[in-house]
Amino acid sequence: MIATGDSGYRGGAPIKESTTPETEHSNNIVLFPKTLDYYQIQLTVMLENERYGEAMDLLRFLLQCQGQEERHYDEWRALLEWLEAAFPHYGEDLPEIREEREEEDISEEDMARQHARSKLEQDDGYADKLLRTVMEEPLSEQTMLALEQLAYLERPEIDDSLTGWLKDKTLHPLLQFRVLQTLRRRGVQGIIAFTRGEEPVEVEIDTVPLRPEDFPIQIVQILERVADQTEVHEPTLFYFAQELWIQYVMAVYGTRDYMSMLEENDSMTDIWAAALHMTVADSLGGSHDEEDTRSMYAVTGAMRFRLEQAYRSMKQFVSAGLDGQ
Repeated sequence: MIATGDSGYRGGAPIKESTTPETEHSNNIVLFPKTLDYYQIQLTVMLENERYGEAMDLLRFLLQCQGQEERHYDEWRALLEWLEAAFPHYGEDLPEIREEREEEDISEEDMARQHARSKLEQDDGYADKLLRTVMEEPLSEQTMLALEQLAYLERPEIDDSLTGWLKDKTLHPLLQFRVLQTLRRRGVQGIIAFTRGEEPVEVEIDTVPLRPEDFPIQIVQILERVADQTEVHEPTLFYFAQELWIQYVMAVYGTRDYMSMLEENDSMTDIWAAALHMTVADSLGGSHDEEDTRSMYAVTGAMRFRLEQAYRSMKQFVSAGLDGQ
């Protein structure tokens, strides 16, 4: 699981996040596989939206549940300890205190900036430690949280380190996108040239989307097209389509595939919507009738070849996982 950006869309707007489950008596709960998947996704969404207090609550709940593989408990425990160390002002909050803070209209971004500056005042090498976490340690939630904190440290050498790393190293495409977001949050401007997969790209840093709603309307319309076909009769497919779509879009941002999504014609919307539908259906372990799916999205004639290309690209992204470059 990897935190990559904000949550997906429902009808062109961010989906409504669920609340954190109550922890009382949770040590009597045994999570079924689908329930575990649901909570894992919710945890990712919380981290993506910088809802660190809620993420800590959910991790504590999961640690009290029974019947999971030991590696899950190890991962949750390590992430909780990291969050408590990185964001101590969230860790000890009671719900009523958290509500008071929200009423004071202090933004999460302001709090993160204050925390990062405070850590830097206490430890002059804090920025270097965060850079090492990002650049040298295995890709994980901690990598993304370290990038989040680097966005708020006023050290110009951070810009040079991140841009050089992005240009020179072969990185996971989602990590590349998060680095781009960090650079934009830091106020870096101009065009940066680097390689995504085997494709050279040029990205204008000050236009990199920071939230799902920042992406062009064509990106939203593709997901809405899938919603039209699945939201009522196949809600599970649509739920996972939202999660996959935003991650895939971030992974191909700036590439030829991404540019094709922005073409202002209904055919490309239909092609990418059909490819997303087919990919999610495969990932959920079910089967899909390719002919029915093409008919559902009105993909005919010459469009079929482009559909196969889009479908292949999405399948490669899913298959690569966190090891993909």
